[in-house]
Amino acid sequence: MPELFAQVILPLSLHDAYTYKVPPLLERDISPGKRVIVQFGKKKIYAALVLSLSNNKPDDIEVKEVQQILDEHPVVLPENFKLWHWIATYYCCTLGDVFRAALPTGLKLESKSKVFLTGIETEVKLSDKEDLIIRQLEQEVSLLAELERKLGSEFSYAALKSLMSKKLIYLEEKVNAKYKPKTETFVKLHPEIDSEQTLNEKAESLKRAKKQLKLLYHFCSATNAFDNNQVLEISKKELLHGTGFSPGMVKELDKKKILKEYRKQVSRIEEEKIDQVSINLLNKYQEKALAEIKTEFASKQVTLIHGITASGKTEVYIHLIDEILKTGKQALYLVPEIALTTQIIHRLKNVFGNKVGIYHSRLNSQERVEIWEKTLQFQQEPGKGYQVVLGTRSAVFLPFSKLGLIIVDEEHENSFKQLDPTPRYNARDMAVILGIQNNAKVLLGSATPSYESYYNALAGKYGLVNLLKRFSEMELPEIIVSDLKRAYKRKEMRSILTPDLYELMESALEKNEQIILFQNRRGYSPYVECFTCGHIPKCSNCDVSLTYHKYKRRLSCHYCGFSYQLPDKCDECGSPEIKTRGFGTEKIEDEIKHLFRNARIARMDLDTTQTKDAFSKIVKKLEDRKTDILIGTQMVTKGLDFEHVSVVGILNADNLINFPDFRAHERAYQLISQVSGRAGRKHKRGKVVIQTSQPDHPLIELIQQQDYLKALHIQFEERKLFRYPPFFRLLKIVVKHKNIDTVNRAANVLATLLRKNNKLIVMGPEFPLISRIQLWHQKEIWIKIDKSLNLDLVKSTIEISVKNVKQQPSNSNCIINIDVDPY
Repeated sequence: MPELFAQVILPLSLHDAYTYKVPPLLERDISPGKRVIVQFGKKKIYAALVLSLSNNKPDDIEVKEVQQILDEHPVVLPENFKLWHWIATYYCCTLGDVFRAALPTGLKLESKSKVFLTGIETEVKLSDKEDLIIRQLEQEVSLLAELERKLGSEFSYAALKSLMSKKLIYLEEKVNAKYKPKTETFVKLHPEIDSEQTLNEKAESLKRAKKQLKLLYHFCSATNAFDNNQVLEISKKELLHGTGFSPGMVKELDKKKILKEYRKQVSRIEEEKIDQVSINLLNKYQEKALAEIKTEFASKQVTLIHGITASGKTEVYIHLIDEILKTGKQALYLVPEIALTTQIIHRLKNVFGNKVGIYHSRLNSQERVEIWEKTLQFQQEPGKGYQVVLGTRSAVFLPFSKLGLIIVDEEHENSFKQLDPTPRYNARDMAVILGIQNNAKVLLGSATPSYESYYNALAGKYGLVNLLKRFSEMELPEIIVSDLKRAYKRKEMRSILTPDLYELMESALEKNEQIILFQNRRGYSPYVECFTCGHIPKCSNCDVSLTYHKYKRRLSCHYCGFSYQLPDKCDECGSPEIKTRGFGTEKIEDEIKHLFRNARIARMDLDTTQTKDAFSKIVKKLEDRKTDILIGTQMVTKGLDFEHVSVVGILNADNLINFPDFRAHERAYQLISQVSGRAGRKHKRGKVVIQTSQPDHPLIELIQQQDYLKALHIQFEERKLFRYPPFFRLLKIVVKHKNIDTVNRAANVLATLLRKNNKLIVMGPEFPLISRIQLWHQKEIWIKIDKSLNLDLVKSTIEISVKNVKQQPSNSNCIINIDVDPY
């Protein structure tokens, strides 16, 4: 009988699958998608994932054996590997990188080295460091990593090796399962009680134990024992809750073989008891949009719905999901932020009940494993498991078996882009590929679609549907542009508020209406400004603000390479008051508390939303009108629906418009339009105040006119001229090292190698805004790639150049990352 070999993926940055021999005893149970325990290297043990099986033995290689199979059923379906291969190829990463990104932590096992004392006594003299290790181990058995951390600079691998050779210590590898099922105690009638008559006889025997008899009656009432000839169970916690009966009484009834206690695996995901409601009826505009989507789906895999804020896109999505569920297929609903899941999950569960699961990074490892398994369960038991999953970008990795529809809401959001670690994927683009691979329809939705998606729609690659009327036919909010520079000069500012915004906020609070203040404060200064005249230095060759590079104290343009020394005086007015600008949400909160002392104020940003339920609590308070003013970052822009918000203030539009990025105007329009859409959604027309020192800026005028298409076509002309997406592809290479000279040398060598390909437009190397992160200096090389070129061939050339640079001895410790489509 031929030998069987498994090609496995390890959770390491390795390009290839590794081959292991399958012992005869395991041949029957092994299959692709299951996890197996394998030894890699001399000591390390991993849970690897079986990619494929074959009878082909590798030539001239000693093949190790698979040690154990961990799963009864595959945790990844064979069809899911198609997406993994595409990610590894397209995003220039390894299958091991995809493995680490895709599987929940609880499904990834890795051995831990534990250090033990042998107990052998010796007269051999020990060095100071050897003695220190022995004394530490006398206190407790320690993981090697913990031992190293505790001893710090006193730890020595040489001393550790010496102690092993003296047989005073030994190392042991143990694989620890990160996922442990949650169990709970349940109670049912004892198996010996098989009829009502037997039960009555047992009840008779309890006449002297009146409390136990009452507990038995309570159990029968709570479980409807023997109703419809079905014996039911109940959790011990639920049985005793609020009754006054003690756990010891249940044990006594167990001893008397009347009740039976046992442990049972339960879900960590709280299954809500929901009174399901019927789907809301659509208005005539939504009905028309739904019909157009179906028409587009008949001929195209992907359709873009351009629906203005409060037009009721979510209701259209729900109707589509309902139709796909009736065909027995699954639906994936992607949102960019966890904040959005808070409101949408209730709307979905109200209609579809517990068929809906939610998947995002705030769930703990154990909960994510359960959702992974319940998504898989739908293939094995269609009546069970999740048929609809609402999730953030990582949900694209879930093991769907019968995917019929993918919805990407707020598809323009850059939160769909994974920045670190690798793979640096875009979930929106992956959703399109996932849909094609599974023959599932993909619907992209946004009030301000990304220019790439709209370009694809105009080119006929995607279908296009417009929904340009608000659900209640309420008008879009009135947009008021407030001149910051003028207000400062006239000394009319009320702290950080212009008179326009301050008066509207006062009026709204008097009427018991709510307010949202938006400030997209980043962790660094995106530009410098003269505090006297408001001038922002710009590139003389490009219509973008210059990036301030703190390491070189230079202002540089990433588009044409123009740069100059940061001036001591303002180029416009000669003032020495040149400073970085910007204020964050926390400072705004303090200022607003002083201005409106009786207002109830909340803040929604990364600092206030660390815990799993923080988003929902903030949203619930605003919905229940327990918050008057909400101050937030981008989180408040993302599709949240608050019916009593009448005023929205954008505190500084300049830091959006002048951000040094070719997408600055696109993103500024999107952010301001999205946050504006939170105003006046139900009862009255809302008002939006945009505070800016550039009231005559062309983009501000377009935002005030709410003319998305005009803004898009102006940007198309510029991007075509300067060779940016959607007309060219972009690829970014980041070179990192702790020594700045090494970064400079490696980046320059790499750029020189890349420029040998005259079909590529290579910009840089240059330092980014933050040129050093966590002691690692970094330089960036940006490459523009004509869409007519073979992208796979281009990426192959780039990967070879990167490999050549890393192979040079002087660059061996360099980290070089490739980021494809770095938006």
